Amino acid sequence: MTSSMPKSSTTKRAEYAMDGAMVDPPADDDNDQPTPNAAGTPEDGAAADRSHPDDVTASFDEIVDDLGDIDYSEVDVAAVLNERDEFKGIAQRVQADFDNFRKRSAAQSMAEADRAAGRLAAALLPVLDAAEAAYINHPDEVGPLLNQMLTELKKHGLENLDLEDQPFDPEVAEAVAHEAGGGGEPIVTEVLRSGYLWKGRVLRPAMVKTRD
Repeated sequence: MTSSMPKSSTTKRAEYAMDGAMVDPPADDDNDQPTPNAAGTPEDGAAADRSHPDDVTASFDEIVDDLGDIDYSEVDVAAVLNERDEFKGIAQRVQADFDNFRKRSAAQSMAEADRAAGRLAAALLPVLDAAEAAYINHPDEVGPLLNQMLTELKKHGLENLDLEDQPFDPEVAEAVAHEAGGGGEPIVTEVLRSGYLWKGRVLRPAMVKTRD
């Protein structure tokens, strides 16, 4: 049994020879592909559907023409203005509420910071009392330190009450000793323990001795 061999292109061409004239054989099925266009890709009819710039311009012109056909006399201008004013009023009220909230928050934050600083200053008063007591016996050694402490605390709102030889004021002082005099309004004759203000408010009243 003779095996069948594939025919070469020369053999195929020879089999189609007629009367001495050569006729090309039909193209192979494998070569039946679409012919590429100039850009190297198959022709696609979708490219023809792309919008042309002139078409876009024409569409825009149609929209403009439609807007020109609107009868604006039918628009209730008063209603539009009233609605505008209403929304404007709402926006202004919201803005005012926000501004008030921001101011209240800032004031509350400052007040809380002042209270915290006042609590710290009150906690330091026993230290000042000890420094003042030490100053009586050791003025040269303790004096500079005491003055520096009072100076720094004064920068932040602490104020030492100077009450000696002043009329007695129960709002800022507490009389723990009294000596009789010639009558009249009581006068502070001696400060037994210093009193302090913190940003204008009484942080601790002074303990004093008075005389009529």
